[in-house]
Amino acid sequence: MAVATVLSDVIVPEVFTPYVIERTAELSAFWSSGVVGSVDGLTLGNGGSTVQMPFWQDLAGDDQILDDTTNLTVSNIEAEKDVAVLNGRALVYGAKDLVGALAGDDPMMAIGDLVADKWARRMQSCLISTLNGSMSALGDESPPVNTLDISGLSAAAAVFDGEAFIDALGRLGDAETRLSAVAVHSATYRLMKKQGLIEFIREFDAAEAVPFYMGKRVIVDDGMPVSNGVYTTYLFGEAAVGYAEGAPKVPVETERNALVGGGEEYLVSRRHFLLHPRGIAWTPGSGVPAKNTPSNVELGAKANWSRVYESKNIRIVRFVHRVAAA
Repeated sequence: MAVATVLSDVIVPEVFTPYVIERTAELSAFWSSGVVGSVDGLTLGNGGSTVQMPFWQDLAGDDQILDDTTNLTVSNIEAEKDVAVLNGRALVYGAKDLVGALAGDDPMMAIGDLVADKWARRMQSCLISTLNGSMSALGDESPPVNTLDISGLSAAAAVFDGEAFIDALGRLGDAETRLSAVAVHSATYRLMKKQGLIEFIREFDAAEAVPFYMGKRVIVDDGMPVSNGVYTTYLFGEAAVGYAEGAPKVPVETERNALVGGGEEYLVSRRHFLLHPRGIAWTPGSGVPAKNTPSNVELGAKANWSRVYESKNIRIVRFVHRVAAA
């Protein structure tokens, strides 16, 4: 008699886990656009819920006039630290959700694609929450930095258009050339297309052409913030968000319960990862996070973040606008 295939027969952890991690990056526009990039020398797994990333402040002081009657004075170079928070998440599925995948030519890869696609969406949600919190903290500075909010202006002046986009780029001053991508809600994307400034370019051997707006790669995600007709768009430079992948003790495992519903299987996929807006430190007060690692709600709270880089060196701009006149 033939023996039924079970998840433990097709899931090989040492192959499945790296495949899921790689596929997640391939499926996410934030990774493929270069917005999310690895941090040189950064590794996770040394204990603790945060990771410190020291950096040198820019050199202060002016050049000095040489004179044989005046001694030169010495200026110091000062160290600071950026602080990133570790995210620990898991996806858990019962076999009923995976039955169709077991019919594939390569069931492990078929299941891996399903899990990787889900991880891509969930990690993008985590990233957007992180951006909402960290960039709102910059918007609350006096004056606001790396922020343009036109949503309160009257009529058409509050609506996204090419001129307002140029003003948003200008929030980085002479460093605006570092900005290479823009993430928008689909409603904003439709308006961009109607304004006729979208260009589709096929990159390398990509199957589909990707949209660019004023030379910036466009990422469309309906998880982008919208409230009462007010939309938030984010502009990014290359590797503006630092990324690192950790190693949970058991990244993936399967289990079978013979007593539930005549027999049920489970797949558990665990990830430890860092998604950090470079230059904005995770600095929460006591009691945060409530669990060992933060929730999206906690990541999205501006009180938990503070700027440590000079504003021009933070390669992110928050642009708040409408898509239609109020």
